[in-house]
Amino acid sequence: METQEQLADRFEEHRDHLRSVGYRMLGSTAEADDAVQEAWLRLARADTSEVLNLRGWLTTVVSRICLDVLRSRKARREDSLEVHIPDPVVTRLDHDPAAAAEQADEVTLALLVVLDALNPRERMAFVLHDLFGVPFDVIGEILDTTPNTATQLASRARRRVRATPPPVADLAMQRRVLEAFRSAADLGDFDALVSVLDPDVTLRADAGPGGASTVIRGAVAVAAQARAFRRSGHETEQIPVLVNGALGMLALKDGRLMSVFSPLIRDGRIVEINIVADPERLTGIDVDDFR
Repeated sequence: METQEQLADRFEEHRDHLRSVGYRMLGSTAEADDAVQEAWLRLARADTSEVLNLRGWLTTVVSRICLDVLRSRKARREDSLEVHIPDPVVTRLDHDPAAAAEQADEVTLALLVVLDALNPRERMAFVLHDLFGVPFDVIGEILDTTPNTATQLASRARRRVRATPPPVADLAMQRRVLEAFRSAADLGDFDALVSVLDPDVTLRADAGPGGASTVIRGAVAVAAQARAFRRSGHETEQIPVLVNGALGMLALKDGRLMSVFSPLIRDGRIVEINIVADPERLTGIDVDDFR
């Protein structure tokens, strides 16, 4: 029989994996941490003497916890018109971009927005199978359904995900497009702003509960908003960073973090902009780590 200390050591070996599962399931770093902690409490109380694959056992436990969270969240949001963007994972844009990208979370913020629109069972099936390689018979047990139904759920989710192609992987290209957008916004050059935006671009700004959250669609409307923001006197310091592995920016005013700016760039244009400006969630980002 393992001691609690030995069991804790084995659990720690899987913590990063479990946190990764929780984050992709929930899009929330805090909720992912809570799910991992709850998994540890359940492990500490369980008889695991016959568990041959602890990683798989823990993955199942975290998945079931996340499924309960997703169902509860869906019920809360059904009557809500709030704009919600998942928590960004912000890492340094080091001198070696390839090394920096390896340290970042490879699931883009834009993909997490798509996953947020799925129902809990679809999201669960897609994340477990497509991102972590969990077999459909195991997913069926977690969802209390058949492997065939689990396969269909993942397939429906996959079609939604494929409708949003991935961003350009070249960080140099991302930098050129982002610099063109910043320059046009600083100069108030409306035509230049429109030219760097996809005609069907979507901008989402999540300012948190009670904040001025918004969704703006179309190059003309987004360009007008960007120009109006700069003309309103909102002078900010901008720090280039990686946001979930893609180029983004931290916007600061008087040294205080105001937002995380995350564009999705494809074919030389910005096709989506996600801005997290929720003061409560921004407190978890230490600006000094990125100077």
